[in-house]
Amino acid sequence: MAPPIRVRPAAVAGLFYPDDPVALRSTVVSLLAARSRGAAAEPPSAPAAPGHRPPKAVIAPHAGYSYSGPIAASAFATFAAGAAGTTAAAEVRRVVLLGPSHHVPLRGLGLPGAERFATPLGLVPLDLEGAATVDRLPQVAVRPDAHEAEHSLEVELPFLQVVLGSFELLPLVVGQAGGEEVAEVLELVWGGDDTVLVISSDLSHYLPAEVAERVDRETAAQILGLAGPLTSRQACGAVPINGLLAAARRQGLVPRQLDLRHSGDTSGDRSRVVGYGAWAFDAHAA
Repeated sequence: MAPPIRVRPAAVAGLFYPDDPVALRSTVVSLLAARSRGAAAEPPSAPAAPGHRPPKAVIAPHAGYSYSGPIAASAFATFAAGAAGTTAAAEVRRVVLLGPSHHVPLRGLGLPGAERFATPLGLVPLDLEGAATVDRLPQVAVRPDAHEAEHSLEVELPFLQVVLGSFELLPLVVGQAGGEEVAEVLELVWGGDDTVLVISSDLSHYLPAEVAERVDRETAAQILGLAGPLTSRQACGAVPINGLLAAARRQGLVPRQLDLRHSGDTSGDRSRVVGYGAWAFDAHAA
């Protein structure tokens, strides 16, 4: 008898996003549709890449959908932004997904030690070959405990399931690490147009809205300049972002801003807000 498939179950369904599959799909579709109608508060800082080629990487927030869902949608809509009836999603077969560890102290990057990730929309198969490849690096270890309750990766999955349909996932929780350690992991599984990178991160935390807006604008300028390193005060996912920025400099990616807001824009409470931004990183046109 074959051993049972190891599944990482959904941990925050019903908390960060709907746990009913019909309601969840409807919510995600609505958020993506609003983005396609130009609902983002912040205009793009650069034109999209020509044709239907997907961005190589995106940065997206990971709060509850009622807070950051519209901003996350602006990132994931780029995978479906086709031309002449085509979709970028048709090219994508693998997603390398990195987000910060919020609950478990972690040195380096942690793999889940699972074969599937579950959401109310179904099971996502993991890229086991890619996991074995990065597991050879000294900064990577199998850490199921770091994935068990972590929301930073999970909340991005329903967007990816709706936009991409079928794909393999390489999920890594990131703890204390240098940007170059993260960049080494990313470049090892860089792939071609079939592989996209998703970095999950919110921005500043619990500042008054006016202060947060200034801090987040400065962070956005660093991201657009491929500069850094960012600090944890600027973004909870500063380490994986720093890794992406280092790899992007070497690989010639061009960043563009898709959205920049905070929780006060969606909740109305501007006394203590969390910042959210979305960026896409395009390869140079051939």
